[in-house]
Amino acid sequence: MSSPAKVGALHANLLTALGTGIVSGELAAQQVLTLERLSTEHEVSRSVAREVIRVLESMGMVESRRRVGITVQPSHKWNVFDPRLIRWRLQAGDRAAQLASLSELRRGFEPAAAALAARRANPDQCRVMAAAVSDMVMHGRSGDLEAYLRADTLFHQTLLDASGNEMFRALNDVVAEVLAGRTEHGLMPDSPNPAAIELHDEVARAVRLRDEDAAERAMRAIIDEAATAVTERDASGA
Repeated sequence: MSSPAKVGALHANLLTALGTGIVSGELAAQQVLTLERLSTEHEVSRSVAREVIRVLESMGMVESRRRVGITVQPSHKWNVFDPRLIRWRLQAGDRAAQLASLSELRRGFEPAAAALAARRANPDQCRVMAAAVSDMVMHGRSGDLEAYLRADTLFHQTLLDASGNEMFRALNDVVAEVLAGRTEHGLMPDSPNPAAIELHDEVARAVRLRDEDAAERAMRAIIDEAATAVTERDASGA
């Protein structure tokens, strides 16, 4: 009998394999799969395969029907806000298109969230954002990109929380995946741009001073800077 940890690992591995297979096109839309085939090819039990299919169904990536099988769904049916799908598309899909789409999404809500944070943030949230910027400065200078990512993620999560809008707060994981994907796929410069860090400081300061226009403007500049940097680095193949 397999241990829970082993079963969990098999589940995670199969989910990632099928998810990346679908977003890459290796498993094309309308292709029909079966639990028996998945169990045999990936050396997992039918129960593990069944649970993975249920997850993919909840993401809109497959559809199971009796006497038909498990049918891979076209991309317009996917739950594109699911952080796992974002991760897979950055790993195995059209990365440039995904990053462009995510940048457009961020432009649509993060500047507005920054303006709301300037109206609603509490003192503790202001302190967390200021401390995150200080950590970004320190880790940017040392070149510790993992620590920089943690500080950057905390900054944006706190900002969305401070907006007081539950819809914006629900997008925390989306932003976190964007930031992580940029680091994990080598789309961050070895030394983070000091101008980008300064823009984060401007947002934190504007939020603390209750300057909604300045917070919105600086956040928009952060997203534009990141989008430009990612596009240039991806195009260069760095």
